[in-house]
Amino acid sequence: MTNTDQVATETVDLAITGMTCASCSARIERKLNKLDGVEASVNLATEKAQVAYAAPITLDDVLSTVAATGYSASPIEPAHDHIDPQDHMNHDIIKGRPLQIRAIVATALAFIVVLLAMVPPIRDAAGSAGPWLQFLLTTPVYAWAAWPFHRAAVINARHGASTMDTLVSIGITAAYGWSVVALLTGFTDHLYFETAAIVTSFLLIGRYIEARAKSSGRSALSSLLELGAKEANVLTHDDKTGAFTEVPTSIDQLTPGMRFVVRPGEKIATDGKVVEGESTIDTSVVTGESVPVDVSTGDEVIGATINHDGRLVVEATAVGSETVLSRITRLVEQAQTGKAPIQRLADRVSAVFVPVVLFIAALTFILWLVTGHSITEALEPMVAVLIIACPCALGLATPTALLTGTGRGAQLGILIKGPQILESTRAVNTIVLDKTGTVTEGKPELRTILTDGALGEDHALRAAAAIEAGSEHPVARAIVNAASERGLDIPRTTRFSNLPGRGARATIKNMTVTVGKAELFANVPLALSEAAQTDATTVFVGWDGQARAALAVADQARPTSESAVSALKDMGLTPYLLTGDNQLTAEAIATEVGIDPAHVRAGVLPQDKHEQIAKLQADGKVVAMVGDGVNDAAALAQADLGLAMGSGTDVAMESADIVLIRPDLETVVDSIGLSRETLKIIKQNLAWAFSYNTAAIPLAAFGLLNPMIAGAAMAASSVIVVLNSLRLRGFGK
Repeated sequence: MTNTDQVATETVDLAITGMTCASCSARIERKLNKLDGVEASVNLATEKAQVAYAAPITLDDVLSTVAATGYSASPIEPAHDHIDPQDHMNHDIIKGRPLQIRAIVATALAFIVVLLAMVPPIRDAAGSAGPWLQFLLTTPVYAWAAWPFHRAAVINARHGASTMDTLVSIGITAAYGWSVVALLTGFTDHLYFETAAIVTSFLLIGRYIEARAKSSGRSALSSLLELGAKEANVLTHDDKTGAFTEVPTSIDQLTPGMRFVVRPGEKIATDGKVVEGESTIDTSVVTGESVPVDVSTGDEVIGATINHDGRLVVEATAVGSETVLSRITRLVEQAQTGKAPIQRLADRVSAVFVPVVLFIAALTFILWLVTGHSITEALEPMVAVLIIACPCALGLATPTALLTGTGRGAQLGILIKGPQILESTRAVNTIVLDKTGTVTEGKPELRTILTDGALGEDHALRAAAAIEAGSEHPVARAIVNAASERGLDIPRTTRFSNLPGRGARATIKNMTVTVGKAELFANVPLALSEAAQTDATTVFVGWDGQARAALAVADQARPTSESAVSALKDMGLTPYLLTGDNQLTAEAIATEVGIDPAHVRAGVLPQDKHEQIAKLQADGKVVAMVGDGVNDAAALAQADLGLAMGSGTDVAMESADIVLIRPDLETVVDSIGLSRETLKIIKQNLAWAFSYNTAAIPLAAFGLLNPMIAGAAMAASSVIVVLNSLRLRGFGK
């Protein structure tokens, strides 16, 4: 930016409408950056522009520049702290519906036109009415369904540019226009209505798939907003009685300093500090970690997490846009907006290809005329050039490979969200794996039992399971499950007493047994206390103030993690482990699955995961991220390639580029392999389509291909592209 250090700079986010390809966003960005003192970044995927400007440039100047370029722009109002997620959902549905309707109508009509034109029994039955029926059915496809292509072609032509839409519009117009003239004049029986209809329907289907992929950013943000509580029970002091009463209050009415009550099972309304009570908090929705966190007076808690056991009184410390959840939401949006637009190969080539085709077609017509041929004779090779240049194969290259690849991916438990994602899989050289629920099962299990004296393991486990039987804490469930798996009878208890954040106590056969942290016991033998120094969560069991046994509970690595990590290394990827867990636990898991301990990033806070990805990228690495929690959402969006485990949260899955339905790391290997193979097929298709046009256009110009043969050749080219794409069905077999 020039001379803005002393001038107040304003930044505005704009919603851009009318963009259809990478050249559109590049053109808008180029025009805006030509303004003095303006820095603009336009993102095709999110259909947004971020513009920084300073006097004398005004917002009106920015908007008028976008309008003069042929597109529409409107400022995006700053997000409210509490937006109805349904509004975002409705926006996406309404926006995608017209394109979906066009694709459905075009496909239905094209199917009938193909039957009338290419199936002999049906064609013969229709007789002389057949061509007119084709005309009637194709006209709405050409004029209405294909309107987005025609409109974009006109806009680009107005600015002296050409894109994929220009090729589509010209090809459809050539086929349709020739057929209409031939039908009305009767100078030839060769009609190409089916060509215009088929090209339109296939390309609309591809465009619709692309549009659906673009909406993932807004869906992710909507899911984040849905996680928060809608109201809080605020404590209000009655000056007359001196008592405190609970008043249900809308979340947007909370202010820092207010105190509210959180009962067991309720969501914590906003970030705050515990001022009364003890409990355990399920933070998995934000941190992704499966083991709840013990909290008591003075501890800080995060909004949207769930209170497990005790009643808490929390004093709000951050509300609205200042909460951890809101900050993660902003990180997701910023990371997605910051991704560079993908420059599509087809659009880059078409910028040169389209003018050349138009020039060749016009030159063909003129040369045939000046060499003594009639207008009709000159028109036929010219139309053949335009038809053979029609980008049917070019347009099918990406959607057919993507459809086949994603179909095969679904069978393998892989969801690839769009063609632009495939480019990233080729370049990634580093893969960051979230630990809990990704590398590990996300379900704690009993690992070892240490006993003191003559007490047997089974007796210690029976006593612990009896006390923990009524608890929903994951560690308690792990102990109870272990006892059940060993076939142990769990004795009944009386006088049960919950000790929030520390453990529990109950009477078994006239003996009071305590289960929980070491601090509950007056004496913990050295052999048992050493168990607490391991990489597992340790629960002590004892009575009469004496700890008698130590039960180590830990999350286990998935059975497929080690082989998957090895396969990722073979693919040229360097694995990193990222977790909010402690260093000792993280390094133990890393060593178990084959990750270098030097590549472990432990004790990472939710917002730090995003920063860790950014740091690796700053070091020149192209990063793929695999995660499953809300805390992974910003990191998934920031990464060059985001992969979310389907067992995780909706937010993580919607922020990611690839969703892994099967919860194991082998799916990560398959997803990258399939993505790379799909990209390879797309490039083969594009190479064939361009080389086909390059070879066939001269033949058409010299009259060696009449329009009928040109149409057949174009269809054959499309069939080749489709068959090549279908090879992806065999991936992984």
